[in-house]
Amino acid sequence: MSNKMYALAACLVFAGVCAAKEHDYQKGTLLRMDSTSCGMQEKGSKSITGELLGTDAQSKKTQEVLCQEYVLQTERVVYRIRPKDDKHPVLLPIGEAAQFRIHKDKLILRVAEGGDDKEREYIVVSMTPRQDAPQQAASKN
Repeated sequence: MSNKMYALAACLVFAGVCAAKEHDYQKGTLLRMDSTSCGMQEKGSKSITGELLGTDAQSKKTQEVLCQEYVLQTERVVYRIRPKDDKHPVLLPIGEAAQFRIHKDKLILRVAEGGDDKEREYIVVSMTPRQDAPQQAASKN
């Protein structure tokens, strides 16, 4: 009988550890990806002549930097999000369900279908309540 108690206690501890690892995710759908301007990049180079003569002749090239911006729709809110790691952004599958959680100032997203089910950090650019959300809530009552 004591072996059964130890086995039960071990199962409960293991279940508690597994539950602690699993977060409470919200569900949404990735509706769209847009390329949006997220700044300007300036590259400058001094000419050899300018270096030798000591002049400030420097040519600068300015280029607009584009970032991926996704629209994530939930039951009540539409989020516009951008990858936090803009140097190595992963292309997400549009039209697929996604799970996310908000942690401090980041949105942690994972996509199981068509993705690798990894958690990735995103910056929330905007949040808008869905226009049809109050009607859905009223029809459920």
